[in-house]
Amino acid sequence: MKISVMTLFPEIFESYLGESMMKRAIDKDILDVDLYNIRDFSENKHKKVDDYPFGGGAGMVMTPQPIYSTYKKILEDNNIEKARVIYLSPKGKTFDQKMAKSLAKEDNIVFLCGHYEGIDQRIIDMIVTDEVSIGDYVLTGGELPALVMIDSISRLIPGVLNRTESFEDESFENNLLEYPQYTRPREFEGLEVPEVILSGNHGKIDEWRLKEAEVLTEKRRPDLWKLYKSKKMEEERLKKRKKRRRR
Repeated sequence: MKISVMTLFPEIFESYLGESMMKRAIDKDILDVDLYNIRDFSENKHKKVDDYPFGGGAGMVMTPQPIYSTYKKILEDNNIEKARVIYLSPKGKTFDQKMAKSLAKEDNIVFLCGHYEGIDQRIIDMIVTDEVSIGDYVLTGGELPALVMIDSISRLIPGVLNRTESFEDESFENNLLEYPQYTRPREFEGLEVPEVILSGNHGKIDEWRLKEAEVLTEKRRPDLWKLYKSKKMEEERLKKRKKRRRR
């Protein structure tokens, strides 16, 4: 996957992309991330990228020219006519695991990180394909949301996680939160690891993990629990229909 990031602060990404899973994916050529400093493309002699909003109001707005020129450079560098451009915005659709899975299938993604009071609406109209939010709160800029999305999307690309890692049992898969995890020592400060997961009986362990995931989800995320129960009921209905057909 090729990811291009339009930002005023490329250094925010550099340290994170040089560590752990992200570094492995880049080193193995599974993931390619290019950082574009929007300020470098400003035609203003002072490299200014913002101005006062028409109609008045507090703060400044990012001007369209530097962003559009950056976008055109990305298209040129990747030899493509258009790209899926994600603008990180509190007005966007909330990012979730389903969206991460969908985006992980893309070949090219461009992230546009805004700042100040946002960006000129004409840029959104011209090049943005998706406005995305990572939650109902406001941040200083789009860099942290972009990093969150890049991390979440990248780990779903085949080959990024190694054999000892997996996303299949993690939270939000199948609308369930992840079950509790334990490691050595077997006893710590009077608290012991549940016997069932020390038993070696993988059938029993799987049952325990599913039950724990269900209990956690019902207690902490009733919205997910409702989706999970609905899906299970539909699966049961399909099973009954198949049995009737066999008769």
